[in-house]
Amino acid sequence: MASVHTSARGEAGGAVAGPKGPGAPGSPLEPPERPIAWSMLSRALSVPLILGLVCFLPAVIAAQPGSGVRDTAYWLQLVLTCYAGARLATMILSTRRRLLQGVFWMFVYIAMGVAPFAQVVIGQTPTPMVGPRQDLVTAIAMILVGCAAYDLGALLASRRPLRRRTPSARRSGGGPAVAHPVRLRLLVVLAFAASAFYVLKLGGPAVFFTSRQEINETVAASGVVTEGSNVGSAFIKGFGQVPALLALLFYTRRLATSYRARRTPSTVLLWVALAGLNLVVNNPISNARYWFLTVLMAFVFTAMPSSAAVYRTVLATGVVGALVVFPYADKFRYDDEGQRPAQSASVFEPLVTKDYDQMVMFANTISWVDTRGHTYGRQLAGSGLFFVPRAVWSGKPEDTGVRVGQWMGLRMTNLSAPIWTEFWVDFGATGMIGGMALIGYASARTDRRYALAVTRAGPGPGSVLAIAAPLIAGYTFILLRGPLLQAAGKLAIAALCLLAIATFREQRAARRR
Repeated sequence: MASVHTSARGEAGGAVAGPKGPGAPGSPLEPPERPIAWSMLSRALSVPLILGLVCFLPAVIAAQPGSGVRDTAYWLQLVLTCYAGARLATMILSTRRRLLQGVFWMFVYIAMGVAPFAQVVIGQTPTPMVGPRQDLVTAIAMILVGCAAYDLGALLASRRPLRRRTPSARRSGGGPAVAHPVRLRLLVVLAFAASAFYVLKLGGPAVFFTSRQEINETVAASGVVTEGSNVGSAFIKGFGQVPALLALLFYTRRLATSYRARRTPSTVLLWVALAGLNLVVNNPISNARYWFLTVLMAFVFTAMPSSAAVYRTVLATGVVGALVVFPYADKFRYDDEGQRPAQSASVFEPLVTKDYDQMVMFANTISWVDTRGHTYGRQLAGSGLFFVPRAVWSGKPEDTGVRVGQWMGLRMTNLSAPIWTEFWVDFGATGMIGGMALIGYASARTDRRYALAVTRAGPGPGSVLAIAAPLIAGYTFILLRGPLLQAAGKLAIAALCLLAIATFREQRAARRR
């Protein structure tokens, strides 16, 4: 085990303490602590960072002009914003990279904290709230409870040690999952074939550099969409985009971690070809902003897996990007028809007129459930069985956001349904608390395994977890925003591809540098 300790110490610059149990902090199964230099730097940054996220930005929003009232909803929303800001600051200043947890708190801080707080202060919402004000109070309180449950699940995961994998277990197939070399090449073949079919089905590469609206119209005209069902178009889009992205990520990690791969012309040329393929099918012009955010984040964390500076920069600048860039990133994709005109003179106007409808949609969902009752697993079952056509399952549930929008009488029903609402619709407060605790537990366990996978003592360039974790982190924005039924397709295709190429037997070739 001496080599493991030495390699880990060289990776992060921290010393490993005396003997500890497997999975305990400082053991060979946990990444080492940060170096002293960064510890001093983080202390210098902690005060302005925490003050900025927890105090300064909420205070600036509270000072904005508007017709909002200072009622219970206002104070609860302020508490939620400060709580999420403090947790985000903790993630940024963490001694270890907590990828999934960091992205979760970044989403909560912006979409469930800052944006709804601006809406409460200014007195405007992106979509109308049809129920009583008390439903908004309940929604904010339930988001707070859900976040506390998420933290509880993460705390329980941190108290459970990671299991030690013995050499005999690795030889018998119990080691970490790595990409089988032959199956990875087959994934590359699938990526080029499926993406080529996708491009040809839509009439060539040119349409991918027009607009997302043009893509949707072309897909509708291609005949793969049947009335009332989008399963066909979802599969064509999913297989046209996801395998290409996964293949690019695997070869990016290989180039980033293997000196031998960087000196192999065939590997470099294949990476260039995959990058070009992704520029066509996964570019930011013809794809949803959330999907391109997934592509970008997965690529960055795959290309620089061990960089703590990159991790902290992404989380810190993500807040600025969400406030400044994200609301304007769809200017060339859709017409502005159906969007409510801006009425406020506040600099936070984009937060009340555009994308961030998560909190008000939770309030509307509570009103909808009060009139219709809980569905007791039906909505989640519809998301899990997304691949079943409506021609086969005539009573297949629609997206939660669509159902609530139809109940509200809106023409535009492309509305969000954050993960909190999915649990609420099916099982109420108890199901939401349990579901969020389970997500927190799974996120924390995955973060610990990922931190180990990207160290030099990890499973090497072919690590499946080193690819899956950044992809899931980027896709977390889509899962948290919802609806879950829309998000399930690409996630299932990615899981299918990863399972198909994964092997639990140690591959010597995959570990060569």
